[in-house]
Amino acid sequence: MSTAALPGTRIRTRPPVVVAVAFAVVLLAVLAALSGTWFAPHDPYAQSLQDSLQGPSGAHWLGTDQSGRDTFSRILAGARTALLGPAAITLGALILGGAFGLLAGYRGGFVDSVTMRVVDLMYAFPGLLIAIIVVGVFGGGYGAAVGVLVVLGAPVNARLVRSAALEQRGLPYVEAARSLGVSHGKIMLRHIWPNILPLVVANSFLSFAHSLVALAGLSFLGLGVPAGAPDWGLMLSDALPSFAQNPLAAFAPGVALVALAVSMNLLGDWLYERSTGKGRAR
Repeated sequence: MSTAALPGTRIRTRPPVVVAVAFAVVLLAVLAALSGTWFAPHDPYAQSLQDSLQGPSGAHWLGTDQSGRDTFSRILAGARTALLGPAAITLGALILGGAFGLLAGYRGGFVDSVTMRVVDLMYAFPGLLIAIIVVGVFGGGYGAAVGVLVVLGAPVNARLVRSAALEQRGLPYVEAARSLGVSHGKIMLRHIWPNILPLVVANSFLSFAHSLVALAGLSFLGLGVPAGAPDWGLMLSDALPSFAQNPLAAFAPGVALVALAVSMNLLGDWLYERSTGKGRAR
């Protein structure tokens, strides 16, 4: 049966409205991370005990926390941490896991077997629980949390890249490159990698959302950023004891976290469907 479009039908090329909204949310977060502190009405670190736990007003749009710091200004400042940490985890896990996955998928045999047994072992570890134990026992704060999550996030990328490389290595263009004497390294990096890159990029959005939630959870437990830092997870934790006085101090960072994580998931899901050509029933 032909898959060509029927006469009178129109092929939809624009992204769905929900994807456009998700992109707008991510764009706002990026703008806040780049220049939010410049446009913040108050210093996100400035404390004023006489203004503590105030409700929304003209001076403080989202009220203040228990230390008198402006919630809206801290939301803008916290966007930088919300993006940089997960981005570092996503990129690090992609490089580490992608290298091992590409090598295992292309070489196969003993290399594939050993690499994937190690990946399966690491994949079995509960990442967030391991991060809590490592950071809580050995310290290191935010940097240690990012490092642990990079290592524990690499197996997901390794599995994905290995599976895609296995599909590519038997295709005619790879065989042609081998017959011309192209080195294995060039075949992997210059031929196979560009062909699986769209799938890897789509998965990176999903990895970012997972890393965002994981880092926010560590900060909520007091194991991430230093005390007093404008981090959304830490802000949510600090605002819970005084929830009755100013609910927005807790709602605002919580909504920001959920909105950014859901938007990244939606973008990743949409990009995955486009890169693989597989639509999913909604």
